[in-house]
Amino acid sequence: MTPTRRSPRTPASRPARSTRRAGTGRLAAALLSPTFLVLGLVIGYPVVAALRLSFQVSSESIDPETGFKVTRTSFGLDNYSTVFTGENFLRPWWNTTSFALASVTLEVLIGVAMALVMHRALRGRALVRAAVLVPWAIPTAISGLLWKWIFNSEGVANDLLNSKILWSTDGFHAWASVVIADTWKTAPFIGLLVLAGLQVIPGELYEAARVDGASSWRTFWRITLPLVRPALVVAVLFRILDVLRMFDLPYLLVGPRKHSVETLSMIAFQEMSNLRFGTAAAYATVLFAYVAVVAFAFVKLFGADLIGRGTRSQR
Repeated sequence: MTPTRRSPRTPASRPARSTRRAGTGRLAAALLSPTFLVLGLVIGYPVVAALRLSFQVSSESIDPETGFKVTRTSFGLDNYSTVFTGENFLRPWWNTTSFALASVTLEVLIGVAMALVMHRALRGRALVRAAVLVPWAIPTAISGLLWKWIFNSEGVANDLLNSKILWSTDGFHAWASVVIADTWKTAPFIGLLVLAGLQVIPGELYEAARVDGASSWRTFWRITLPLVRPALVVAVLFRILDVLRMFDLPYLLVGPRKHSVETLSMIAFQEMSNLRFGTAAAYATVLFAYVAVVAFAFVKLFGADLIGRGTRSQR
């Protein structure tokens, strides 16, 4: 009589596995709960408080009985109407977006070129990489002051151009000075991330391309750029989100209340300095939503390459 084989997956083992998984999930939740609590207190509460403050409208009047000034508080959409219907309300949106587009475009071009130079096996490569890190390591406030001296009326920029441009005054030259300073500081960031992507590309691919007679330009477009694209996408995403909230560089380099460089962050700070906290919170909330929408759209467009779905689908 042949004994019956018992299935390796018996019903008795399933409750044990489910119990083990439930215990692991509870342990993971217990270990992560302090982190979630700190994040909720440090990030969640300020965001909710700022959102509540953005709907808070304050009005001042004189009490006829006492003659003192009385402040009344209500909730409404008056702060957001100021953000979207104020005088020249499109100007800070245009400045914020134009800074992001111009700076990130120049940083990508210069950063990729820097990465290609640092990736080559040349003498003094370590010194070149260390020198490239210097602008990125300097704090933004310090670099803003440095470029303010460069763009002074008697500074190096005017000497090189043989002109007397007042860079710190309002106009296109002020906008261009911020773009130049921001590109100088953060192009090494993109260069370093692209360099990390270049170092994982197998050298056999370039040897096969040379054997097939591919030119350097074709090799760059067909091999280098597609393989380094995930690292480049991450760098561009970080830089776009960083430039959209730019405040310190134009504030120190050009100055406040300059229409050509006034961003949403600068207006929010100006409203807060004038004790209009509701309007400042509205500007900050709108900027937060703007950055979140841009990040979501960017991840939706390039998210497949970021998480490697394309690679898994080809297997």
